[in-house]
This record gives sequence, C-alpha cells and structure tokens, in this order.
Amino acid sequence: MMNLGYNPIYPSHRSAVFADDIVSTSHPLAAQAGLSILAQGGNAVDAALATAAALTVVEPTGNGLGSDAFAILWDGQELHGLNSSGAAPAAWTPNRFSGLDQMPFRGWESVTVPGAVKAWAELSRRFGKLEFEQLLMPAIKYAEDGFIVSPIIASLWQRGADMLKQQPGFSDAFMPDGKAPVAGERFKNPALARSLRLIAQTKGDAFYTGELAVRMAAFAKQHEAALTVNDLGTHQPEWCGTIQQSFDGFELHEIPPNGQGIAALMALGILHHTPLREMPVDDADAYHLQIEAMKLATSDLHKYVADQRFMTAVTPEALLDPDYLKSRAAQIDIKSARHQAAGVPKHGGTVYLTTADRSGMMVSFIQSNYSGFGSGVVVPETGISLQNRGAGFTLQEGHPNRVGPGKRPFHTIIPGFLTRSGKPQMSFGVMGGPMQAQGHLQMALRTQLWGQSVQTAADAPRWRITQGLEVACEPTLPQDVLQDLADRGHEIKLETPDSAFGFGGAQLIHRLPGGGYVAGSDPRKDGQAVGV
Repeated sequence: MMNLGYNPIYPSHRSAVFADDIVSTSHPLAAQAGLSILAQGGNAVDAALATAAALTVVEPTGNGLGSDAFAILWDGQELHGLNSSGAAPAAWTPNRFSGLDQMPFRGWESVTVPGAVKAWAELSRRFGKLEFEQLLMPAIKYAEDGFIVSPIIASLWQRGADMLKQQPGFSDAFMPDGKAPVAGERFKNPALARSLRLIAQTKGDAFYTGELAVRMAAFAKQHEAALTVNDLGTHQPEWCGTIQQSFDGFELHEIPPNGQGIAALMALGILHHTPLREMPVDDADAYHLQIEAMKLATSDLHKYVADQRFMTAVTPEALLDPDYLKSRAAQIDIKSARHQAAGVPKHGGTVYLTTADRSGMMVSFIQSNYSGFGSGVVVPETGISLQNRGAGFTLQEGHPNRVGPGKRPFHTIIPGFLTRSGKPQMSFGVMGGPMQAQGHLQMALRTQLWGQSVQTAADAPRWRITQGLEVACEPTLPQDVLQDLADRGHEIKLETPDSAFGFGGAQLIHRLPGGGYVAGSDPRKDGQAVGV
C-alpha cells in the first residue's frame, strides 16, 4: 500500500499535491497552462495538450514544434496507446550514409518527420472536449508576450547555444543579440507564436500539408536535405495500444517498439524470478538485482528492438516470454556484477507531462527533440526547431534498426502507466534519454512494491547503467550501499543531478482509492504539480 502521508526520507523541498484535477510537468508555466484549461472546463486531454504546446515555448531546450510524441491514455473505461514518432524521409536509403561509421547526430541529416503536432491534433479529435484552437492560446501568449527564463533552462540553453550556434537558423531563433538568454531575462518568440496560430487554426494541417510544411521542405532543399512536403504529409499517428508486464498485483504498461519501454518490462519480468520482494527498498541487494536485471534487458534492447514492422527475427512477444525472462534471471549472480550480453530469445534533451481529471481520465504524455535542441536546425521565420531522431538509427547491415526510407528509428522517449487488476493506478514518466526505461523500473517498484509516495519516489536517489560494469549513481545513495555495490564489482561513478538529463525528471500522478489524485514532481527540474 502506497504511503500517502508526508514522509520526506530523502532531501526535497516539495510536498505531494492532492486534487481532483491535476497537472504535473517539468516547467511551472506549462503546468499553469494546463491548469487554466481545466478551469475553463477542459478535460485531462485538453490540459495535456495545452501543457505540451506551452512546453515548446518555455522549455525549447528539450522540445519544440519539430518534436515527436507518444501517449498512454486512460479514457475512463480503457487504456489507449498512441505512437506519433515520425519516419525517415523517403530518400534515406542506407546508401545515402555510406562511408559513415554512424548516423549524423546534428544538422539536417539527423532530422526525421516530426510527429508531435499531429499527436496533439489526433488526441484532441478523439478525446478532447474544448476546441483545439483554445488549447494553444496559453502557448501563443507565452510566445508573443514573452516568458521569464528560469535558471535550469538558462543553463541548458547556454550549453545548447555553444554546440549549435552554427546550425542553420539556430542563432537567429534562439540567440537574440548573439547570445543565449540568461536566468531572469524575458524571451519572446513571435515567429513561434505565428506558427502556433496557424497550427491552431488548421488543427495541425498547416504543419504537414500547408504553409509550414512548404517552408520546412524549402529550407531542407536549400541545404540539400531529404525532407519533403510529401514526407510530412504522409505522417499518421498510430493507435498502437500498450504492452505490459505484471509484478505482484500491478501491471506496468509501455508503448510497443520502436521505443525502449520494453526494456522496463523485461527488467521487471526478470526481477519477478528473484528474491527482490523480500528486500528493503534501499538495501544493497535490492539495488544490485535491479541493476543486473536492467543490464540484461538493455543488452537485448540494443540488439533486437526497432520499428516493430522490422522486428521479424525476434519479436516483442519473444522478448517478453516468461520462460525466456526466467532464463535471463538465472544469469544474475547475487554476489557479483557481471558483463551481461544479449540473450537468444525464440524467434518470433525531452519533456514529460501527466494530467488527470475528476471524470477519471488520465494522460501520460511525452514529447522530445531527442538531444536538447535536437538537430539544431530551426526553420527561418517559423520558430520550428527540428529533432535529431535520425541519430537513433544504426548503419549496421542486417540490424532491424538499420536506417531505411519510411522507417521509424529506435526511440528513447516513453510514457508509462500502471494498473492494478486492469484498473488505473498511476500515470508517470521519467524524461532523460537512456535513463527513461531505468527510471520507469525504479518508479514502479518504489511506489508499488515498497509503497513509497509519488513525491518520495521522485525524491529518492537514482542509479543508471551506462556501459560494461559502470553504474552512474547520485551521491545521495547511502555510502554503505555504494561501497557494497563497488565490492561486488560494479564500477561506481558518482554524478550530481545537474541541469543535464543524466538522472531524468520524474512526474507522477497516482489515483487515490476514495477518488481524486496525488501528484509528485521531480526536484531535479523547474517543474511542479498543480491542481484544483
């Protein structure tokens, strides 16, 4: 049973928020945008979309109009999953990248079709209550009138500017007067406001087939890039449902591949066959088992996971097969860390937000440029910053994730959702690249197995596997635990949760047994949970 009281066993300056209608995300202004829509009679989907649009303005260091997006939604009766990640341009054959060792990480050759705007329109069409144009008004106001840049965003902005100022259109859009804005400075983005208005008025069509699509394609052609109006116009979000893994009465739901959520499910399934449930929450044995299970899952993730249409040799079902996961669990040595290789199954920069309303609707939504500002490319006079999701492909011949035309790349961004016996329990996410599946595992176990409150789980120290035996840990992990893990052979690397995304940013909303919700927001970010 989750502890609903105030129990700050880890350092934090925040309390959980209790309300009937609630928003939790990584930026206070975006949270307020969602809350204002709830106050206008909107539902959780409406609030999520207003929050998402506002985040493209106030947190450009992690997302923009050129992002991709995924969502898991409880509509009050059943669960839905939406994949709105874009595909590679039609001209992206493997030969286009011949002579390279890996996919480009920045610039036009890292840009796939952006899917976030279409996700907004599709979610609004199917589940929204208010007019789509109304939902984007808070974001338009922030872009037109300006917003005051917060310290964490300012730090990320400067870091991005140092790396990307030479990319096409970046300096004009994000470095007025030749520099990144500092904390406390007001930043206006009238070009982005105009694009948001066009998107609002056309329910997204301007972005995929209209004026904005033409501008993106023309800028791509100017730089000999592949993206065309036809590439943009053919994008359609996919209602893909969820895949799930049970553990002691609860079910963790993730979006099916091309995302990394399956790794969290695999790790949870592996841990089912271990004595984890007998251990205290911050015991060294508990950390060790989670780390080893995640290493096993991640090894398989990078070998087998891709656009699901191309996972023909090893399917998601094979990776989640209970007998296979049991065999993987048997490879864990409780006394020592191991290099964990991929198994042999049977053949077969990000922002996150969550909302819930008093009708019972809950939304888990994530959108991202991938790495900070993404590709660094910004389309002139539009404020559209484009993601660098193409970097998620591999050039390895025969790999299911090898780059190809019309193919979705491997994705790091994943929304999470928990149910118990098929009933909604928690919508949550942990933004931050490869940390996300690892964060999902840690949040699910802390809240469901060990009964921690959502804010306590967000406050708790985190670990992250990197490569080989190396494990990055926050220095707030108990020193005796760190020493114990090192004695088992883990190569411990202490990292502080600075303004990077190393340990992610969690946002969680948990349904209360008697009605209403409790939400937590990560102290590592600027964000907040708010409710009415």
